[in-house]
Amino acid sequence: MLYSEKKTTEGVEIYISGEIDTNSAPELRQKISLIDPDTEKVIMDFKDLQYLSSAGLRELLICRQRFDGDRMQIINVSPEVYEIFKMTGFHTMIPIEVSYDEISTYVHLSFKDFLKKKREKTPDAVAIVDERGAFTWEDVDIYSQIIADGLEKKGVKKGTHVGLCGSNSVNWVLTFFAIQKLGAMAQLLNFNVRASEVARLAAVGDITHFCYGQMPEMKDEDEFLDELQGYDSPLEEFISIRNDRQDIRERRNEYRNIKDKFTLNVREDDPCVMIFTSGSTGNPKGVMLSAYNILNAANINYKDQTLNDNDRTCLILPLFHIFGLVAGLFANAMAGSIVFIPKDLRTDTLIELIYRERCTIFHSVPTMLIAMMNNKGFTPEKLKSLRCTIISGAAATEAQIKMFKEMLPNDHFLASYGLSEMAPVSITKYDDTEDHVLYTVGKPVENIEIQIRDTTTGEVCPTGVSGEVLVQGFNQMIGYYKLSLDMQSIDVDGWLHTGDLGMMTEDGYLSLSGRLKELIIRGGENIMPGEIEAAISELDMIDNVKVIGVPSDFFGEEVGACILLKEGAKWDEEAVKEELSKKLARFKIPSYYVLYDAFPMLGTGKIDSVKLKEDAIAKIKA
Repeated sequence: MLYSEKKTTEGVEIYISGEIDTNSAPELRQKISLIDPDTEKVIMDFKDLQYLSSAGLRELLICRQRFDGDRMQIINVSPEVYEIFKMTGFHTMIPIEVSYDEISTYVHLSFKDFLKKKREKTPDAVAIVDERGAFTWEDVDIYSQIIADGLEKKGVKKGTHVGLCGSNSVNWVLTFFAIQKLGAMAQLLNFNVRASEVARLAAVGDITHFCYGQMPEMKDEDEFLDELQGYDSPLEEFISIRNDRQDIRERRNEYRNIKDKFTLNVREDDPCVMIFTSGSTGNPKGVMLSAYNILNAANINYKDQTLNDNDRTCLILPLFHIFGLVAGLFANAMAGSIVFIPKDLRTDTLIELIYRERCTIFHSVPTMLIAMMNNKGFTPEKLKSLRCTIISGAAATEAQIKMFKEMLPNDHFLASYGLSEMAPVSITKYDDTEDHVLYTVGKPVENIEIQIRDTTTGEVCPTGVSGEVLVQGFNQMIGYYKLSLDMQSIDVDGWLHTGDLGMMTEDGYLSLSGRLKELIIRGGENIMPGEIEAAISELDMIDNVKVIGVPSDFFGEEVGACILLKEGAKWDEEAVKEELSKKLARFKIPSYYVLYDAFPMLGTGKIDSVKLKEDAIAKIKA
């Protein structure tokens, strides 16, 4: 329990959050006893109170004895806590003001209880649609119960580490909720992994049960599983959640016999989700999160997106990623909007789905939007229903944003920033200027703190000065699973060190300039790759660019540029250098240029910077 009070002109306002249980009730009595008995009014604010025990009720009764009549009032009581007052008849003894803001009550729910509430409040509301049809919240609860029963028979129980891997599907969502009903931990794997990578991640996360859906590398299911079992890993059970095996709806009659199972109490702040940071950047790290982290983040994000129950979202963000989980699945669940999961990510499929279903929300990376606009069947008319698109994972260039706005004039483009360890951190507003979307990643979201620290001294940087971005807030990870203390990125003051470089602008927006590890140091000069990428991307021939540091015996590092040309464009290195000399200092102009037909990509839609850099350096050396 957290307790604070302040004096007002009327009397005393008391703010109580957390829980009033057997342990904290004596503390509450002691604090209330210090209030002057002649105080005219005592107002208790229960806005963030999640649980009230019998012991807590007793202390409120004692308080009521001291402050009778209209001298005591309890405000902002959630429907859940009010049920406790009603059950005991206390609502007839104490003046109570109930808050029926249903969204605010979500943030104190486990995923299990969140689903229960969705079924109770809106059982017939459509939650998700795939190529098989619509699934209501009642369907999600029923089918996840059936899957949970099967998982329990395979040995899954509270605390079990369950790997969940597969492209976005209704079955993925059902299995996620099934894992949560059992109090197990859902460990989310990139669906593009090979068998060897599954085994590696299983070893990192101590995964014993592997639930798998559609995976590009699983061309032959038996062969994939045989290979997987050949590796040294803790995996014991392999459970298919593939759509092509059986339609879960054919098993609905199983629900009758198991509908009352799984009464285990699961708390909102239990560690229950693990997301793996990209293994290509080194050893993968397991980011541990709770329902409190994710549902609170979604609660904030749905408001920033201005989502409502009339919205229809085409979801291509991968659900194994924090962006897809928060801004995709649960932000829409908060708002009561419908999520459409396309059968594949071909641009034809996406354009047709958005047009047919009149989707209003479509979050993406710039490369996907460009690919859709380059599709022969694309017309602005087909995507005119879109009204909000968060661009994340990769920054859009000025030319790209202008093209997006020209082609999709009804759409509001938002820039956002977050990481697996904590997301979202910042986002632009729905009606922000083009400059804010282009040159910043928005303002800190509600109840998030950001600091910019000098990378050398550790001192806080003034506005407009670049340094490392540090963040903390309600959606911050618990920590990395089983990593040593020196590998944890949270410091003694609770700040998460992101490894990103940026600065705060005069109007309170965060502007990113690159990764601390990607900083190029050429002969003692610090070079931000993002500045060079921005200059190169303005050239007409350039489709995409990634700037890297190339080892140099003389300078330590030289600047290299990996280039994707626009279709039909011809490469002219001298002309490029001449144009760049007008915008960049001489030492910033790349010494090396490597042309590509396509960049290696991660499953999150980002460029695989590590693989690209390794390949480019090998080509330069050759």
